[in-house]
Amino acid sequence: MRLQDPRVVVIGGGLAGITAAIALAESGAQVTLLEARPRLGGATCSFSRDGLTVDTGQHIFLGCCSAYRGLLGKLGMTAHAPLQDRFDVTVLAPGSAGQPRQARLRRTALPGPLHMLSALGRYPFLTKAERARVALPALAMRRVDPADPEVDAQRFGDWLAARGQSERARRALWDLFTVSALNIAGDDASLALAATVVKTGLLGKNNAADIGVPALPLGELHGDAGAALLTRLGTRVALSTKVTAIETIGPGEDSDAREESGARFRVRLARPADEEGLGAEIAADAVVLAVPHEKAAPLVPADALPPGTVAAWSGLGASPIVNVHVIYDRPVTSLKFAAAIDSPVQWVFDRTSISGLGAGPSGGPQYLAISLSAADEYAEVPAARLREQFVPALAELFPAARDARVTEFFVTRERRATFRQGPGTGALRPKAGTRLPGLVLAGAWTDTGWPDTMEGAVRSGLSAAIELRQTLLAAGPAVVAGPAAEPAQGTAEPAGPFEPNASASTIGVRQ
Repeated sequence: MRLQDPRVVVIGGGLAGITAAIALAESGAQVTLLEARPRLGGATCSFSRDGLTVDTGQHIFLGCCSAYRGLLGKLGMTAHAPLQDRFDVTVLAPGSAGQPRQARLRRTALPGPLHMLSALGRYPFLTKAERARVALPALAMRRVDPADPEVDAQRFGDWLAARGQSERARRALWDLFTVSALNIAGDDASLALAATVVKTGLLGKNNAADIGVPALPLGELHGDAGAALLTRLGTRVALSTKVTAIETIGPGEDSDAREESGARFRVRLARPADEEGLGAEIAADAVVLAVPHEKAAPLVPADALPPGTVAAWSGLGASPIVNVHVIYDRPVTSLKFAAAIDSPVQWVFDRTSISGLGAGPSGGPQYLAISLSAADEYAEVPAARLREQFVPALAELFPAARDARVTEFFVTRERRATFRQGPGTGALRPKAGTRLPGLVLAGAWTDTGWPDTMEGAVRSGLSAAIELRQTLLAAGPAVVAGPAAEPAQGTAEPAGPFEPNASASTIGVRQ
């Protein structure tokens, strides 16, 4: 049965939930979005600290992120998340006599995969023999099928080593692309997910890996912009609203919810009725559950999925990201961002302007943020000890920091930033649909075919909306995104990120 003007409850106000809510509202559904926190945006959020605007974690995206870029267009935020004209990354390493070593990985205008050959051929952190052997896994990767369960069962490091990649090559080159994308030590990553990163970002179209860095705080870019658009679409957004249960309503049940036009679900809230008309429970024709797997597990009705499915989600685990924030009394680098090897620093970003500090590289203070993925060893280390390690590490990479005074140092931690994207996790990630018509799952941890990233989150929200449109809801008007994102060569992409037939495929990166 298809419903006109269906009532849909979206649980979770991260990128997955925001995306699903927008797509469903534009399809004609009456949408209520529930978020337990006091703001939208999920993991991509900001907070204020002594006048600074701080993102809890540094996020970037790539040119191939068509779904995420489509969401930015829908939110009117494209201009505030600019892309490089072409992939260009400075790689730093401590050097002798106090002078750091430096390399530049910049693509050419040649078509992929030829666009990176010149940069890799000159990469000074590998020997000539190691650079020559990079072609072996690059060529072999084109034959790897990420959808093959046997591929998902393999460690990326073992696969690379079997194709001539030394320990040095894996740390100095391959980790640059996979650790930040997968939030797991490079050798320990699932080959299937690593293949998605490499094939889409490096072996696809030449602009697929061009880097975009938000120019606004994430809270404005996603949360505030999402709330504004949802309000214009007539969506009810309830913040600080925790869901305690999702219940199915049987046809013979005597309840107010059932009497409301035969609702299928009752969503119970951990709050009393309020003056705005939101009660302690909400009747719904459909529910999108768009929260992390550990939050979703206790909410899924018992008969929604095959036995053992929900319990198996615990096998997805969690992997932390730690962000080290350092403010100097003067500029120490002109780089907007850089990667590092042979250093505890992984990636470092200049956040002076975006934070509202108000000064730039020409004078005044400078605010640098170090992003540490797969940060298990740092997740519980006190800030004072991290300062002892990372302030000298930055000075090894930026000589000007040696004479600068650190005016502020603090740490933000995302202990459950992503699921742990190791071998075998592909089999644990559920599809959007469930056995209960009208109940769908969303979140970057679900089976999008892509890593747990911003792009994966948006794709999951689209998949959830598509599942409902195809199985339960009356067909509404086509939902079209902003400027069409150009798909990466060699990947199956939808016609447009917000069109009804969009598939869940393309990669995003969080740093």
